[in-house]
Amino acid sequence: MEKTLQYEGKAKKIYSISGKPDLYIQEFKDDATAFNGLKKDKISNKGIMNTEITTLIFNHLIANGIPTHFVEKISDNEMIVKKVDIIKVEVVCRNIAAGSLVKKFGFKEGFVLKHPIVEYYLKSDELGDPLFNEEHIYALGLANSEELNFIKSLTLKINELLKKYFAERKIRLVDFKLEFGKDVNGNIILADEISPDTCRFWDSETNEKMDKDRFRFDLGKVEDAYLEIRNRLSK
Repeated sequence: MEKTLQYEGKAKKIYSISGKPDLYIQEFKDDATAFNGLKKDKISNKGIMNTEITTLIFNHLIANGIPTHFVEKISDNEMIVKKVDIIKVEVVCRNIAAGSLVKKFGFKEGFVLKHPIVEYYLKSDELGDPLFNEEHIYALGLANSEELNFIKSLTLKINELLKKYFAERKIRLVDFKLEFGKDVNGNIILADEISPDTCRFWDSETNEKMDKDRFRFDLGKVEDAYLEIRNRLSK
């Protein structure tokens, strides 16, 4: 299978496939970054673990009617995905206060929200992925109101599916980031990945952090946390 690198991000590489214009290969890297790239390192076998975790989660979502770009896992750290034009709006859904809710808004870490909070961030490394609102999105022409309403409703549906999915495996889904794109037919579908890189996972009994926060804040046992998530999802 002949492939050509089209894009390399902080955590993944995207390749086009010769003779298959509607498909890409998404390769997961061991590279880890935090604080908009200010902190960098590698996490051993992260690419392999995130590939498997994302595969398991996307298969679960697809089985429950969520449209995604996932097609199939083809190696330890690669998957075939549908070609999409990424909508430059990162969607964050929060169930429990952590991260910027604590730092910027004064919530107490661990406070359980009565209703999920959905936030939008401009997908721009140059600008530091700033928080913005619907009016900014419309003014920048990134999505119209119908598209954004669909994205929000899909995010909340994904949240309900994943909260139950993780709770059954004794994991609390604290918050997570999603990206969406338009496929070749113009349909909005879930893209990117869902993994400990893009979510906050806490053990439901101990509240031990089981995600990239262990790397961000030098908590140690980073690889162990990713492996534990993979193992619980694999059962």
